[in-house]
Amino acid sequence: MFKIFVDSDSDFTPAHCRKYDLGMVPMPYFWEGKSIRPFIDFGEDFDYHGFYEVLRSGVVPATSAVNPVEYIEYFEPAFKEGKDVLYISFSHALSSTFNALRLAEEELKEKYPDRTITVLDTKGITGCAYQVGIETIEYIQSGDHTLEEIKAFFEDTVKHTACYLYADNLKFFAKSGRVSGFAALMGGIIGIKPIIYLDDEGKMVTFEKARGRQNAMNRLLQIVDDLNDDIYNHRVTITHTDFPEGAEIVKQRLLEKYGDKLRLEVMCVNPTNGCHAGPDCVSITFHAKHR
Repeated sequence: MFKIFVDSDSDFTPAHCRKYDLGMVPMPYFWEGKSIRPFIDFGEDFDYHGFYEVLRSGVVPATSAVNPVEYIEYFEPAFKEGKDVLYISFSHALSSTFNALRLAEEELKEKYPDRTITVLDTKGITGCAYQVGIETIEYIQSGDHTLEEIKAFFEDTVKHTACYLYADNLKFFAKSGRVSGFAALMGGIIGIKPIIYLDDEGKMVTFEKARGRQNAMNRLLQIVDDLNDDIYNHRVTITHTDFPEGAEIVKQRLLEKYGDKLRLEVMCVNPTNGCHAGPDCVSITFHAKHR
């Protein structure tokens, strides 16, 4: 018997948690000198557009790791109920927060020696982590599966879940250290929109570059055509950073190509990851031959 946990960096929301009976680990960011935990400090009615408008004004909020005490706060109630913890997390390659998680695990293990924490690394973030997570959760809840069967399903799903995005304004990635300052400067000067993907290690890697938004969106769609595999039996997840019109263009283009049997989900990226990506980005996550 275990309790499944997800995190806000994977674009899970309180609505998902209610539907699937999940625990939430909110990933914080700093706003006006305060540490904000998504969905705990501002509830469910978050003003995504207002948040991204502030980013458009030039403000770049900072993010921070969850500390061990907070991880214990989130997981210990499950242990008290006699349940183990299964945590489906965003990519360990993208944050130092998992060092704190390991410290929390050690402390909880001393206090609850009969309980276990199993951490599954989606090697993704936002829509990629969401798609790996939600498909694994639906598999878990579809029948009586052993932990080894769940791990095998999860690992196969990770390998075949591809996520490609284009970055609209590289200054946000540059501040977070995920794109070099030189690349950010050149992108701003000549209108280059790098196509970025999540590799097999869960790192964000530049795939190639496109000039302008339209060419970048066209390239994303071409990548789906080239790499997709068994696309009708899996979701296609479109995420955006307050760019619904761009996400809608991508959605309609996919429907024109693949028809209305395609299982599409469109979501706005959570604010913590939005601090890194900045506004006006679009990503596509899909079941693929490889990442």
